[in-house]
Amino acid sequence: MKKFIIGCSLFCLIAVQVSAQIPTFVKGDNVVNLGIGFGGTWYSGYGFGWNGVTRTPTFSASFEHCIIDNLWNEKSSIGVGGLLGYSSIKFKNSNWRINNTFIGARGALHYTFVDKLDTYAGLMLGYKIVSDNSDWKYGNTATSDFFAGARYYFANNFAGFAEVGYWTFFNIGISLKF
Repeated sequence: MKKFIIGCSLFCLIAVQVSAQIPTFVKGDNVVNLGIGFGGTWYSGYGFGWNGVTRTPTFSASFEHCIIDNLWNEKSSIGVGGLLGYSSIKFKNSNWRINNTFIGARGALHYTFVDKLDTYAGLMLGYKIVSDNSDWKYGNTATSDFFAGARYYFANNFAGFAEVGYWTFFNIGISLKF
């Protein structure tokens, strides 16, 4: 009986150690992020100050597909995908509104440091489409951005995520993996 208990204990110990090393983002995985962002560089008032504008949070949806895993070990991978984001501001005491739509491609390096936690950093290249109802007519611009983030998986296919970057300083939301 002692040998059976010791054997089961060793098996459980080995199984726990192996499961702790399972990466969270492997080749073929697809992840959709739905987020809300705060702060950022999308027209913060240009001299009018924060008291002069009402700003919506940045709403975003992104998709990522893992194209390479086991990059230098079993915990590392590379994902590519895209992002669509929207934000707007309205200047107080006027009807002036600026709407910003962002569409871009993203690539990220992922590494699993802790079980259930997918950490990543990457580069985003995109295009910012600006529409406004003023005579100034801000132009559309190509843009690039570095970002870093993490997803914590509460279940195999459901996670919460947080990202920091230039286009929104802080972005949080949910992630669905399929």
